[in-house]
Amino acid sequence: MNHISIEQKLISREEDVTPTVLRAMQNTTDARLKELVTSLVTHLHAFVGETRPTEAEFEYGLRWIAALGHHTNDFNNEVVLAADVLGISTLIDLINNDGMQGETMSALLGPFYRGAAPICASGDCIARSDTPGAGLYFTGRVTGVNGQPIADASLDVWQASPVGLYENQDETQDDFNLRGKFTTDADGRFHFVSVKPAGYPVPTDGPVGDLLRAQNREPMRPAHIHFIVSAPGHKTLITQIFADSLEALVGDVVFGAKKQIVGNFVRYDEPHPDYPGVAAPFFTCDYEFKLVEGTPCFPVPPISGKKG
Repeated sequence: MNHISIEQKLISREEDVTPTVLRAMQNTTDARLKELVTSLVTHLHAFVGETRPTEAEFEYGLRWIAALGHHTNDFNNEVVLAADVLGISTLIDLINNDGMQGETMSALLGPFYRGAAPICASGDCIARSDTPGAGLYFTGRVTGVNGQPIADASLDVWQASPVGLYENQDETQDDFNLRGKFTTDADGRFHFVSVKPAGYPVPTDGPVGDLLRAQNREPMRPAHIHFIVSAPGHKTLITQIFADSLEALVGDVVFGAKKQIVGNFVRYDEPHPDYPGVAAPFFTCDYEFKLVEGTPCFPVPPISGKKG
């Protein structure tokens, strides 16, 4: 039997650190926690060994991580934003939602989901304050992967305004402007009125902005509308429907745009009888969301309040 003496357990050189730390965690009783932290330590130590940071670089890195927490509050989640711009959120999304069962492709939740959106009737307008911009008439249907309509499915909807700000970022917008929750009818259908969203820069006044500037990266997201679609007996779908150019989609700073969830936004330059009350110019979009069977599970909102 290989016994390690107390003296041999002391760290005296670089190569001793990783095995010593891993031994210290061997008594972890939660098997999944043990697997995760063991892999985390192994890869972090390998990263440090490969890149060999200076002490000044290490201290700066720790300050940057701490700043993520300092910039996270009721109306901004810098930690989620960091995971987004590093591509981690999209990687987690694709690991857990590959879209291979015929369901609608998912997309990352993003840092601006509040939850508790006002309940709306089908056809309601979610622009609760004076929100200049081209009107949008969004129609849709929720079905299973077999095409059967899902009645009483819930759709939580939120989007940025045409000036590129979510209401929690903008003191001039009413509380919960451009947010609402809808329910499908017996045929799985729903519709709502809004304004066409615009692309926007992610917040750059915190440590994530510092990183993007250091990398000479543009902070832009393409125009999109967020949806959380849920129904009993089905896996909850978190996705975005995109409305922008191919260049903007490819340049998405959080790598969230996927071709399967680009909507067909049709422009009308004159009033149309099929869309009463919607002034021209306006856009329409019709999209069918397909849910796979499973257990509904809802995300914890990254933010809970409104700025101002």
